[in-house]
Amino acid sequence: MCGICCAVSFSVEHFGEDLKEDLLCNLKRRGPNSSKQLLKSNVNYECLFSGHVLHLRGVLTAQPVEDERGNVFLWNGEVFSGIKVEAEENDTQIMFNYLSSCENESDILSLLSEVQGPWSFIYYQASSHSLWFGRDFFGRRSLLWHFGNLGKSFCLSSVGSQTSGVANQWQEVPASGIFRIDLKSTSISKSVVLKLYPWKHNSKENVIKECVNSLTHISADLPTFVSVVANEAKLYLKEPVIPLNTMLPHAPLGVHCSSISSIPPTRETLQVFLTNGCMKKVVQQFIDVLTVAVSRRVLCLPRDENLTSSEVLKTSERKANVAILFSGGIDSMVIAALADRHIPFNEPIDLLNVAFMTKEKTTPTSFNKKGRRQKDHCEIPSEECSENVTAASAASPGEQFNVPDRITGRAGLKELQAASPSRIWNFVEINVSLEELQKLRRTRISHLVHPLDTVLDDSIGCAVWFASRGAGWLVTQDEAKPYQSAAKVVLTGIGADEQLAGYSRHRARVQTHGLEGLNKEIAMELGRISSRNLGRDDRVIGDHGKEARFPFLDENVVSFLNSLPIWEKADLTLPRGIGEKLILRLAAVELGLTTSAVLPKRAMQFGSRIAKMEKNNEKASDKCGRLQVSSLENLSIEKD
Repeated sequence: MCGICCAVSFSVEHFGEDLKEDLLCNLKRRGPNSSKQLLKSNVNYECLFSGHVLHLRGVLTAQPVEDERGNVFLWNGEVFSGIKVEAEENDTQIMFNYLSSCENESDILSLLSEVQGPWSFIYYQASSHSLWFGRDFFGRRSLLWHFGNLGKSFCLSSVGSQTSGVANQWQEVPASGIFRIDLKSTSISKSVVLKLYPWKHNSKENVIKECVNSLTHISADLPTFVSVVANEAKLYLKEPVIPLNTMLPHAPLGVHCSSISSIPPTRETLQVFLTNGCMKKVVQQFIDVLTVAVSRRVLCLPRDENLTSSEVLKTSERKANVAILFSGGIDSMVIAALADRHIPFNEPIDLLNVAFMTKEKTTPTSFNKKGRRQKDHCEIPSEECSENVTAASAASPGEQFNVPDRITGRAGLKELQAASPSRIWNFVEINVSLEELQKLRRTRISHLVHPLDTVLDDSIGCAVWFASRGAGWLVTQDEAKPYQSAAKVVLTGIGADEQLAGYSRHRARVQTHGLEGLNKEIAMELGRISSRNLGRDDRVIGDHGKEARFPFLDENVVSFLNSLPIWEKADLTLPRGIGEKLILRLAAVELGLTTSAVLPKRAMQFGSRIAKMEKNNEKASDKCGRLQVSSLENLSIEKD
């Protein structure tokens, strides 16, 4: 993963300007292993490229990379399939080699259409004075743009900055396709024309992807001197997933299980479905495709295999390379169980469980300096990551953090320990006070969530930031000790609810519009996941120098689930804890999981209790004033 940025100037008075210090700092946090800048000057324009690398595979390759013809490439992505990348190779260099050999637009589109995995990129093609950029089909990597000075400059960046001064200056690059700008013509006309090469499935006649923003919608939020047009040749990228199966049943469903609709959800209830041979086969196919997706995401990173025999660490001394955002719910439990199949047996796995302080006053159980249990005042790890563990060495977790996700997380830990007792499972209790939440939202998190600005974005963004930071307590039966996760890869279960009808709104949709309405809702969920979730989550997790990976959004997983009729994925006539994400619950049973297989969906903001910490009367869709604090403060500072 990387922090990538390209600042373009079209007027002499802006030539030679460096990136603002705060933007450079934010980019470096994403890529702590290498930083490099490159300036490309032309009589008409100037481009400053800035690359910051988190090293995860092959030889460390500093970015930006440049070839002998003056082409420049910035890549924030992972090639998991589609393009061959050997274990010892770096995908940035492989992708650049292919791009440099492309002879025309069609070649570039064919190359990017083949890549399976998350990506955003910036590519300067010197011969045509073209700047290409974009995000993958699902928008799993962040890329922002802002246009300033009446067409005299613009900037592309993985992350924005706090002191940009003008609200809404940064916007997410839509994951509608890839874009190309002719820098030479722009410098002359002073109007920016962005040519769009959209995603399209072969069976569709319409070039513009139906479930993503139209050209008009993309242009609506841009300055008047910026326009987005379809490319003249009507070229497009091939969608990496098959269309959603919208087939409807010919007869009412649930005949074979009508007798269980009123029975509380249990593992035995789910096993009834697995007596159906066809259903059991589909579930196994799902397990197989999801297993491959998880394996690709836990194996593509450096490990200790390269150490000499004298350097190999004892199992108890080894650091986890992979962490999981872990609530103990069905999504994170299945990911953990599958990760256990592929991560070396002597390597720990970090389970990151976040909780926000509840308002109830309790006398917590804590530990003295020797790690013994005692009754005492409870504090929590605070300050930045580097200070967190040492500063909190005399403090420990207590009962005011026994939120729902903490309780289910501990239960999930016991399940995993029973299923894989030889594995070291590091259950990391991450506890956040109101004071720490407010401080770090103001100083770090608000600009990462931006340009998203709702109450829901605030809650999820803050919860994911603290969880992925990985600074908390390693708690066993007898002691607790401060712990900082060193894992560079963070697995998250996002995408399961969107595809498998996991949200309460899906039940409401079925009640009002039937299965046809549910199909439309799921299609909409996938169509908007780039703008609603993934850019934000990538910025938030990447701020710790860690990479977010999304197994449920693997192209093959999505294609498999898209191929199934809705009733094989969910049956919302059944009770909560069974009907939603039915196929995933059945997979959990097949994997040997017990309690977690029937846990009902609980949103992260409620499970972690962050939604209860401040204003309780807000709606998730309301604009969040707490996210505007930094912008207002910075505006005040600049005016002074």
